[in-house]
Amino acid sequence: MSKTFVGADGKARCRWCAATPEYVSYHDKEWGFPVVDDHRLFEKLSLEGFQSGLSWRTILMKRDNFRAAFKKFDFDAVARFGARDVKRLLGDAGIVRHRGKIEAVINNAKRAKEMVKKEGSLAAFVWRYEPGTGRARGMSATDESIALSKALKKLGWKFVGPTTVYAFMQAMGLVNDHFDDCVIHARVAKTRKKFRPPKAAR
Repeated sequence: MSKTFVGADGKARCRWCAATPEYVSYHDKEWGFPVVDDHRLFEKLSLEGFQSGLSWRTILMKRDNFRAAFKKFDFDAVARFGARDVKRLLGDAGIVRHRGKIEAVINNAKRAKEMVKKEGSLAAFVWRYEPGTGRARGMSATDESIALSKALKKLGWKFVGPTTVYAFMQAMGLVNDHFDDCVIHARVAKTRKKFRPPKAAR
């Protein structure tokens, strides 16, 4: 089976985004483009954790609700969440009501604050794990995602297994996993060529 499909506009795209119309916009405008904003990175990693065991469409359709529930993924604000907030979130039908995942986001917000204090930003930390060229695509985990997963777990992060972390790496542009004949591959490659990863604080 081909790894791409031809859309209504006559252009080839990664086959996974043919599953539902909502995926196409996400695929074309977000997936794979490099991200350095810490709140967006925290959002992407949090939502990949919520997606575990579910379809990405479920998360994408609820994304605005997640943003409202978690203060636009401002981890300084989320780190202050307590038991009352957990109860509120468990009663919020607009998000995925999974206690473990909700508590993981709150825990990870605290770890994110610690990381910013030490590294200067989340971006400076995660961009260290950018893979080299010549990778196979269509994988569920890589050496780099395993290494980043282990590093995050060592620092106390939760719901950051290698598969979740690799999905995060794909989403935030640490890798360009658009197939070569996908119309967006060249756009991402052009953006990445101009991109300069952030450096850790000294």
